[in-house]
Order: sequence, then structure tokens, then C-alpha cells
Amino acid sequence: MDKRLLDIICCPVTHKGLVLARADQLKKINQAIKEGKLVNRDGAIMEHPLKEALLTDDGKILYPVNDGIPVLLEGESVGLGSII
Repeated sequence: MDKRLLDIICCPVTHKGLVLARADQLKKINQAIKEGKLVNRDGAIMEHPLKEALLTDDGKILYPVNDGIPVLLEGESVGLGSII
């Protein structure tokens, strides 16, 4: 993901900054997906592991990145609670 893009985009819900999820965070997120514990705001259970994800700078909301494109739709976001 282009660093310049991260400097200008923000969470559309909270307007907080976004950071690329680290490898250790992705591992925990993908484990929760595997266990069927992650549900997006639209109510869909996430089924596929993520190669990349953006997190709000407070680590509370996740946005998937599909083929290098951040999906910044409120319904696609995931509240992480105590996952990471």
C-alpha cells in the first residue's frame, strides 16, 4: 500500500487515521476469521483470510484491503473489540 495514500485517507465512520495491520495483528485477525468470530457491520461473517487490512489508529475498526484496494465502506468494516 502506498504510504502517500495512508497519509490522506481516514476512517469514514470515526475520521481517525488508518494504519496498515502488522503481520502479528493479521495473524490474530485471520485466526478469528477461521473460527467464524468476525462479522462486518452489515452482519456478514467474514469467511476469507486477509492478506492486508487497515486499522484505525486506535486499533478498534478494521477495513479489508482487496487486491491492494482499501474497502472503506462502513458496512464492510469490522469492530475488533478484544481480537487484537
